[in-house]
Amino acid sequence: MRMQRAAIILIVFILGTMANAAENSTDNALLLQRRYLFFPIHTGAPLVRVTLEIDGQHAREFDAELGSAADASFWAPLDVANFVGKKAKLSLGPDKAGFKRVRQVDELPSVPDLYNEPLRPQFHFSQRVGWNNDPNGLVYYDGEWHLFFQHNPYGWNWGNMHWGHAVSRDLVHWQQLPIALYNKQYGDWAFSGGAVVDEKNTTGWQRGDVKTIVASFASTGRGECLAYSNDRGRTFVEYEGNPVVRHNGRDPKIIWHEPTKHWVMAVYDEPDKDTKNIAFYTSPNLKEWTLASKLPGYFECPEIFELPVDGNPKNTRWVVFAGDAKYAIGKFDGRTFTPEHDGKHQVQYGAYYASQTFSNAPQGRRVQIGWARIDMPGMPFNQTFTFPHELSLRTTADGIRLFAEPVREVSLLHEKKHQLQGQALTAEKPVDVAVGNQLLDIRATFDIEKAREVGLDIGGNLIRYDVAAAKLNEAQLKPESGRVMVQVLVDRPMLEICGNAGRVVITSPRTKLGDISRVRAFANGGEAKLVNLDVYELKSIWSGQQEVNSSKP
Repeated sequence: MRMQRAAIILIVFILGTMANAAENSTDNALLLQRRYLFFPIHTGAPLVRVTLEIDGQHAREFDAELGSAADASFWAPLDVANFVGKKAKLSLGPDKAGFKRVRQVDELPSVPDLYNEPLRPQFHFSQRVGWNNDPNGLVYYDGEWHLFFQHNPYGWNWGNMHWGHAVSRDLVHWQQLPIALYNKQYGDWAFSGGAVVDEKNTTGWQRGDVKTIVASFASTGRGECLAYSNDRGRTFVEYEGNPVVRHNGRDPKIIWHEPTKHWVMAVYDEPDKDTKNIAFYTSPNLKEWTLASKLPGYFECPEIFELPVDGNPKNTRWVVFAGDAKYAIGKFDGRTFTPEHDGKHQVQYGAYYASQTFSNAPQGRRVQIGWARIDMPGMPFNQTFTFPHELSLRTTADGIRLFAEPVREVSLLHEKKHQLQGQALTAEKPVDVAVGNQLLDIRATFDIEKAREVGLDIGGNLIRYDVAAAKLNEAQLKPESGRVMVQVLVDRPMLEICGNAGRVVITSPRTKLGDISRVRAFANGGEAKLVNLDVYELKSIWSGQQEVNSSKP
């Protein structure tokens, strides 16, 4: 009911205050007078090819499920700031009537319940409207964490791949900025890739004191491409020499390899349908690349990074990480990666895919964000991202392994705290903590003792540790000195379950949605001990959220 009222308010606002795109136009020609063209999107409607021509050249081209003001699932903005004052031609395929539904607006309107929709994550970043998948171009520069991402701004489903953009100063609170990379033309989409800060100006693109941020992305029509920014990531210029690598593959992630003083590109390479590799290319200047080696058996969205073992900077390993969250540990000489073990390891499980770590992060931190593959039915947006996790290499009984824990900045959201210690648990005697929030950071430690199972019931969402199977939900996890530690981040549509201080992390949709009145610790099949249960109620990151309509830093 609340969503219906909000939709009615928005429709009245749109009809009453916005200029129709067809004003002062004939035959789909129009003068662009305002910053945005606003399209009513009706999820499930037939796709219409939208083409915006400027001076006879295709400037923007994409597919959209065009609706009307009355039946719009949401309104999608097309930023035409660079073309204001120009004459344009807007084509909507065979849909002649659709032209009159499009509006010109100066600013994105205030939408009732924006960022407070029933399934809107409250402390995980999600885009204003449309679809997201892979995080792209994660890079830190001058106090800002940049999250670029695969984005369909014009639909609830996958398609029309652009690079969306958001920034944060604390890894917790995010502001969405204008689209960073558009497709070159229809069918030539801006697929996944990375970003680096060209500290040494190897490209020669730097102007002034601001370092150049260089994005590497897969153009579906050309190959691996570059775009660069001299205004702290607000606008990008495509390199005129694109593509810099031609092959059958995608998802370039670039790093600077200090010992050899050259750039390294890790990129998915598929020379034929039966062969999957990570290819490593090297370059002195990001423009000219030479194939150095290939690592077989890995799929898309690869990257490579170095970490100290147990925090010792004199003892480091390199990690190769791919889109399916499988990884290997080994040595890397700047050209060839040599694994030091057979097979692959895994730290992330569940509805998790295509993660990436931030380049250039301060204090040597290695921070990772993944795509949380969770549908958001009935919402103006779809999918979301995981909370940032910090990675480390630690020595375990099984060898060196990668650990992932929620970044310490989660404490910025902590409000009311509930705490229990030293409680006996049996099937007949669980322990409850009353809460008044469905945004939670829960930390529990169990002494297993004689129990067959221990776990948490979070408003009907069950976290189970099966002692015989040594499994935390679906992830293998061995006890440590007879104990299991669990941290659970609870948001409106999702859970992130961290076992034994980051040994495994599971991302999953909530099976039971809505308010949570209690958190229950339980044991089955024998007695266990709840060593501690700390429950922090969290505040939303969207409180007082301001729409970012400017491309200025």
